[in-house]
Amino acid sequence: MSFPTEQAVRFGPYRIYPDQRRVLEGDQPLRLGRRALDILLVLLEHAGSVVSKQVLLARVWPTSVVEEINLRVHMAALRKALGDGQAGQRYIITIAQRGYSFVAPIALEHAEPAPAPTLPSPSRHNLPLRRTRMIGRQPLVDSLMAQLARQRLVTLVGPGGIGKTTVALRVAEQLLDRYRDGIRLLDLSPITDPALIAGHLAALFEWSLDDDDALGSLSNLLHGQHLLLVIDNCEHLIDSVAMLCEQLLRAAPQVHILATSRESLRAEGEFVQRLDALDCPPPSSAPDCDEALGFSALQLFVERAMVSHEGFELNDAALPQVIEICRRLDGIPLAIELAAAQVGQLGLDGLLVRLLGSFRLNGPGDSSSQGRHQTLRATLDWSFELLNSCEQTCLRRLAVFRGGFTLESAAAVIVGQHIAPGEVLGSITQLVAKSLLTVEVGDEEVFYRLLDTTRRYALEKLRDAVELAETLDRHAERCLALMHQAQNDWPHTATRTWIERYSRSLEDLRAALDRGLGANGPHGLAIRLTAVSTPLWQELSLLKEHGNYVRRALALLLASAAPCPRLTINLKLALGSSCYHSQGGSAETVEAFVSAKALADEHLDTAGQLRAVSGHMAVNLSCGRYQEALAQSLEFDRLVMHGDALVALSTHRLRVLALHFAGQQTLARSNAEQVLQRMAQSGHLNRFTHGFGVQYDQSVAALTILARILWLQGQPQRAWLTARQALDIALQINHGTSICYTLALAGCLIAHYNGDAPTARELLRLLLEQSQKHSVPLFQLWARHYAQVIDPEAEHPAPTHGSGLVRDVMVTLDPRRVDYVLLARAEDGSAGWSSAEIFRAEAERVLSHNPTQAEALLQRSLAVARQQGARAWELRSATSLARVWQSQGNAPQAFALLAPVYAGFTEGLATPDVLAAQQVLEPLHGQRRA
Repeated sequence: MSFPTEQAVRFGPYRIYPDQRRVLEGDQPLRLGRRALDILLVLLEHAGSVVSKQVLLARVWPTSVVEEINLRVHMAALRKALGDGQAGQRYIITIAQRGYSFVAPIALEHAEPAPAPTLPSPSRHNLPLRRTRMIGRQPLVDSLMAQLARQRLVTLVGPGGIGKTTVALRVAEQLLDRYRDGIRLLDLSPITDPALIAGHLAALFEWSLDDDDALGSLSNLLHGQHLLLVIDNCEHLIDSVAMLCEQLLRAAPQVHILATSRESLRAEGEFVQRLDALDCPPPSSAPDCDEALGFSALQLFVERAMVSHEGFELNDAALPQVIEICRRLDGIPLAIELAAAQVGQLGLDGLLVRLLGSFRLNGPGDSSSQGRHQTLRATLDWSFELLNSCEQTCLRRLAVFRGGFTLESAAAVIVGQHIAPGEVLGSITQLVAKSLLTVEVGDEEVFYRLLDTTRRYALEKLRDAVELAETLDRHAERCLALMHQAQNDWPHTATRTWIERYSRSLEDLRAALDRGLGANGPHGLAIRLTAVSTPLWQELSLLKEHGNYVRRALALLLASAAPCPRLTINLKLALGSSCYHSQGGSAETVEAFVSAKALADEHLDTAGQLRAVSGHMAVNLSCGRYQEALAQSLEFDRLVMHGDALVALSTHRLRVLALHFAGQQTLARSNAEQVLQRMAQSGHLNRFTHGFGVQYDQSVAALTILARILWLQGQPQRAWLTARQALDIALQINHGTSICYTLALAGCLIAHYNGDAPTARELLRLLLEQSQKHSVPLFQLWARHYAQVIDPEAEHPAPTHGSGLVRDVMVTLDPRRVDYVLLARAEDGSAGWSSAEIFRAEAERVLSHNPTQAEALLQRSLAVARQQGARAWELRSATSLARVWQSQGNAPQAFALLAPVYAGFTEGLATPDVLAAQQVLEPLHGQRRA
């Protein structure tokens, strides 16, 4: 069946709007992964009939070849999310050897358009999709929601496995529309160093912090934010988390915090909410099945047992055993899930025998925290003992993963002594079935993860087996292989897809580098990993963090007996790019590119030579050494490898950059248009030249420079449209350094030049935000300089006196910035594109006391502007000189000078420079006739 437009499909507590791909549970949106929703819609179309696995695979993955396990995993995720089996309700059943069938009654109803979504966009939160229905906790969730409105710090306390994370996430999910600036989840389980907490929290907002005062810097950034922080798994970092919470509560009055921990934080202002076990029928009661399913512990057990064993059904005969099992497990959700997962293998009788044998020391109903900890430990012990040898080995080796991992990554870490490759899939499947491994179903791939409690247990087993070091080595090797794969995919994969695929590896990458670059790590592997992971740090705009790893890797490499030249070149180039964005043209930046070039020359590494020259050229441009940069661009003709179209295109674009800043606007314009035409024809629009120089998106960089050239050539409106196009692309691909680049070089400046003050201020704020967020101090410093002119009313830290390119830019924004250093640069020609404006600014400064000198400077300014093809500067200089001649009573000469320049502007007639020229011309016209 197909669903008519604007009809909802209802079953159980759910209402589905197929056209809108929306699922509501009651009046709340239920967030399902894209593939899980596709499966549900196909099953609903054929409700009551069997849908074969082949049909589902063809409908849900029409353009991909995927394994059947993908379907099974997504189906399991869908069932859990719907609570299939809760209170005996079945929605989807498996028909052996045939497929799946949706068996619950459905109703079609003509509905009003679905309510407007109450969930904010994903950028306002980082909460994971809910994988399972929450059972028995809604009253507590409601209470916590009310409590958070009154108490700004609430800590949810309870033993491991009691469900603290589940409750906290459900609270956060229901509060999504209550906080203006959203909600952020900080999971502390992968973090062992307290010093890293603030940095990880800042990373959730894509902010970078002051290295000298990370906590103070974070407090300042959060000061005006209205948001909820969910800090999960605090117990191993109690003191540091307490200090963080206290400082944030003092510094950020609208920030609320919900923490989870096995013990209270003992922080000022903390409200502690203890999480009790799920409720079981009391020993004195003798409920029937319907009454028993009113108790949350039994609901959970039955639901999970039905997932484990299709034929399981709660009946009067089984009821006493189920009640006893839940009592023995003290109502601990994780313990109940682990036990229910064994029903298919052991049956209720066998399961109860196991429990009675394991818990001899504990009486049922021990409600103390220590008692529940022992119960969970015992449950984990016997769950582990029920695994075969291969499954046990798999579980303990998977403990080295810090985040989610694919089946391929799992196999790479597991396979070794005692485990053959063919055994991994079956073992992973069994670990999932037994609730020892959780599944995270993405849109394209399936990821697995260990819960924190299970991971700690498995890591302990790994140490006991004396396998930790060798497993960590395989983990680092897998990270290296994954980064090689990422590097190979980089040029051919859409940016968003690439980032989604590989950014999940960041925590594991950090762990591998921290260990590998330490005193006792596998140094050689870690050095290679530092170099080959450059694309990931680049795409995530984490250049500063990567630079810290690069320095450590370079020190180890250069201290070795025979450093690999190619590896040294790659690391030095990565260091140069990192230093450029964090320090500008510092001695360390220059040395990195210069030494990389020398080493590349020595070893005839053409690619390394190109990358080093282009990086050094970017440094020279930012330092205002335009002629040096132009000379370097001439090296490209010698170095470009024959037939490498992408590298040739990049060198052509960099030549445009050098020509523009050196002041050759006509030639720069011609080359810029050729570059864009070649990009469009070759399909390289929106691409990096991967690994080439200082990295920005190709189309963003090319359009940014064209926008500058167009403005200088007297086309302010077209220049703005081009600058806006560059910014739109940068925002679309969400690449931080590219956003900063186009804002700093084009967007902010052209908006201000064109007299659009509100847009200039808006873009300046965006530049400040993005440069802070992505740790690009170079552009943050530029933004603070610009702010002195573009947004002088706002409170921005006053920058030190600028140098190089930013100093040249500032004199074009405010002629009062002219000084003898700038004038000397204009005199000797090194000021390039800004020379005409420097001469004009100096003329304005001396006009009142030395009009003759001013007139000579303006004549020189005009000559330079005309020679460079810079009509914008020509208009400014002609306007200033016409005023001088007008004041001297020489109206005809003033008119003859300014009128043809003004007439050359056919757009942007309302911009400040054109209006200023018009205001001078109007009286001159009358004076000329008189």
